[in-house]
Amino acid sequence: MNFFSRTIAETPRTSAFPGGDRIFQRIFTRLGCQGRPPAFHVELYPYANLAHTMRLRDDVARVRLSDILRDAPLPVIEAAAAILLAQMYRRRVPVELREVYREFALAHSTRRHIARVRRIRARRIAHSPGGASHDLGPMFEALNQEYFGGRLPLPRLGWSKRAWTSQFGCFDPSLNQIVMNRRLDSPDVPLYAVELILYHEMLHVKHPLRAAACGLQAHSPEFRAEEKRFREYARARKFLEQFR
Repeated sequence: MNFFSRTIAETPRTSAFPGGDRIFQRIFTRLGCQGRPPAFHVELYPYANLAHTMRLRDDVARVRLSDILRDAPLPVIEAAAAILLAQMYRRRVPVELREVYREFALAHSTRRHIARVRRIRARRIAHSPGGASHDLGPMFEALNQEYFGGRLPLPRLGWSKRAWTSQFGCFDPSLNQIVMNRRLDSPDVPLYAVELILYHEMLHVKHPLRAAACGLQAHSPEFRAEEKRFREYARARKFLEQFR
């Protein structure tokens, strides 16, 4: 079970998390999880972001916590354990633990730490905007002039190595790069549909993540309003919905 996502470019090196098993056993009981608690094997793992995973097999729960939590206060570790266990056993996370984790995740020091980690570990693409059917370079320039007055700085542009199934594009502010789903680089995909996805990611360059009641907000009301300014918004959305 994955909690958030991860991207690792370096050779992963895990390290034991002393006392982690006792923390998970305690939170298991606190949440009222059904059945006998498994044997928890907890380790720190060099994920490229604040990611955590837990896999249960043969009464053994193998837990990997992001090593970004290495020096985190105990309540934050307990909150991460509660979120993983709640997902696995379909329990509610106590409000106080969810708020502890949210405050830690949104703290400026944590966001700076994650950005430093991502610059080292996340996959950095080569600036290669040209595809087999669509070239992101002139597309970016045209969209920049039309919607941003030519003021948006040029990030690294490229296509994913493999076709993605869950998203059409991604902007990584830590690496300052926009990666587009290779599935879109096809003669069967009209230019206006690719432009909408690239424009969407360009809006992420303009509108950074910000804190909100439920966590980090990527698509603010201002973001959504600007997105709908795209000249072929409805037509492109209709195509992309069918393309999925």
